[in-house]
Amino acid sequence: MSQNPYICDASMHALARKRPTRQRFFLVVILFIGISIAYLDRVNIAVIAANARFLADMGITGQPVKVGLMMSLFLGAYGISNVVLSPLGDYLGPRKAMVVAYVIICVSLLAGGMARTFGVLLATRVLLGVGEGLYYPMQNTFVKNWFPPKERGRANTAWLIGQSLAPAAAMPVFTYLVAAFSWESTFHFSFAVSLVPLVLLWFFTADSPHAHKRVNKEELEYIEENLAREKEGGEDHAPVKEPFLRLARSFASNYRFWMLLLILASNSILSWGVATWLPTYLNQERGFSWEAMGWISSLPFILGFVFKLAAGVIIDRTGRNAPVMALSALLCAAGVYLGVTLEDNYTAAIVIAFGIGASSAQIPGIFTLLQRLVPKAAMSSAAGTMNGIAVGFGALSPVLIGLSISVTGNFGSALYFIMAIVLSGGVLATILSAQKL
Repeated sequence: MSQNPYICDASMHALARKRPTRQRFFLVVILFIGISIAYLDRVNIAVIAANARFLADMGITGQPVKVGLMMSLFLGAYGISNVVLSPLGDYLGPRKAMVVAYVIICVSLLAGGMARTFGVLLATRVLLGVGEGLYYPMQNTFVKNWFPPKERGRANTAWLIGQSLAPAAAMPVFTYLVAAFSWESTFHFSFAVSLVPLVLLWFFTADSPHAHKRVNKEELEYIEENLAREKEGGEDHAPVKEPFLRLARSFASNYRFWMLLLILASNSILSWGVATWLPTYLNQERGFSWEAMGWISSLPFILGFVFKLAAGVIIDRTGRNAPVMALSALLCAAGVYLGVTLEDNYTAAIVIAFGIGASSAQIPGIFTLLQRLVPKAAMSSAAGTMNGIAVGFGALSPVLIGLSISVTGNFGSALYFIMAIVLSGGVLATILSAQKL
């Protein structure tokens, strides 16, 4: 007896429809692109700060404090807008907030490429900080809304590795653009690529799975059932649309939130101090050529990608965040110390890169643990507050390193100080480890 082909087709169609879509993973790809380009936009200043023509055009040749000020002002604005503007994500929704943020970023880059005075350039750096400060916390809200707890370690890692891969690619690319064209071309390039996430965010994201047209019933049920279990476990109990002060109390009263903030602050001091000055350090202190400086400057970010990837897998498999963060701090401090003391330039550069890369393993643990501690309705505010204050500490680093260079004539003392800060964050992570977090 032959089988009716129409019945077979109908059955296969029904089975296909029952397969859950995987839009949450496509969303992570968009988040990865968004954060990658955001980080690419901010590091061009580290490359052009080592360019003689740029320094002459801006009138800051031989003035390391002013060089540090370009990153410190950006980070100051970034940190303040994290805290002040992040509540917009809890009210407007992350999608609209991120689109507004990228519009601000694009305007700042366009103006940066046209800057002819140091004052105007500093103003564009402040504007860039405002846009990126609004953007960053929204990614945590997306992960909290879209992913069950058991998938968040890898989901966070997937977008956080953009913080490492983008600068890794940007350093040699910007080095080439400056050598082949001009320092202005780095702004033009950044502006062009920043239009990509703007389009993706507007047309292909939604604040929640329920609001996304491409999420089918099966994927929606899977997400909502797992999020409901999280809520039943008492981890996500704050009501939606609460006043900001009430939302703030839901995380500000938790001492672990402040411990996480201090760990992130120690990481931020390292990251932004080194990101700002590493190309100059390699070029002037270690004697690397302009071309070698570009690819060696990318090494910490390449290694950071590897460490973040490993951290995300370990966190999801073990359910533990703090031990990864503590080990990360120890490896980082060891790498920086050995890198400063070694005489061979290439060996020193590789060891320093290893240490800086190892520090990146802290980031997935910090934000995964934050998403566990903070209720859904307060996620944007909590992430913005934590990241903003931490970056506020980081904002001091570039200008303080510049001051240290102007006083001592070398980078050694500043790097030792940063190493001590990283170890202090490791001590806090060890305390959290003892609490089985």
